[in-house]
Amino acid sequence: MKNRRRGVKESRIKIENELDNITTQGPSKRRKQFTVGDDGRIMFDEEELKMILGFKRGVDYIEVGCGTTNKAYGDYVGILKINNKGEYYITCQCCPMCPLESVTLEDFEKHAFKEGSGKWKSNIWVHYENEDRVPLSKTPLMKYYTHQANVANWKDAANRKRNFHRDEFIHCSSCKKERRFRLRGRQEIKEYHDALTNKSWTCSLFPHQKITCNTEEERPSLRASRGCPRAATCQGCLSCYCKGCIKCRFEDCNCQECRDFMLYAEP
Repeated sequence: MKNRRRGVKESRIKIENELDNITTQGPSKRRKQFTVGDDGRIMFDEEELKMILGFKRGVDYIEVGCGTTNKAYGDYVGILKINNKGEYYITCQCCPMCPLESVTLEDFEKHAFKEGSGKWKSNIWVHYENEDRVPLSKTPLMKYYTHQANVANWKDAANRKRNFHRDEFIHCSSCKKERRFRLRGRQEIKEYHDALTNKSWTCSLFPHQKITCNTEEERPSLRASRGCPRAATCQGCLSCYCKGCIKCRFEDCNCQECRDFMLYAEP
């Protein structure tokens, strides 16, 4: 048993290192910090934004011209509005009577018949005074995008991108038996997350059925199966091991992992 747990730990460390290597290839999440005023509102740096065409400063927001290109139908232009909560909305101006007003970036993509691409950071662009069609991902605008403010905008899309989490086990703090948590939906993952953060979790708190510490735990042969789509006995791989996504991080949770994810994770 000790050797198996040691193997699991080593496997997880290896996977974490692999994932860290992948994420560190891009810009650091921590470098995307923005200045916040005493009232908790974002303070925009107008010096780095005024070169974007269509830039406008409102009382509690900024606006810039933006657009996306459909190879068959041409450019769809609009106005990107970012308020000082970090919320992103676009009003389309593809034609004088276009009804699309204050919609999410994903909905703007759908309107331009680019539904399902999921790459709005690259597909939606802005104009600079000396440069044409610069993707949002390469502009300072992206550092003002906060996950917590935009959760309702991208939750469904993020769930579609990653829809699998393998089964996990938690030890009862009283009898030390392992209890299986199936993580097939957001509610099941929330129950596991709450149990994991509860250091005094016991069998009586198991959410899926009534059990006690006297209830037998699964046989070792059954516990070896974790439900990974690559291999039933997988101890953690890039397919089933998750360090954090919208399905297993929660905006109403105060744990450090959830707070960091909501503030700094890539959209």
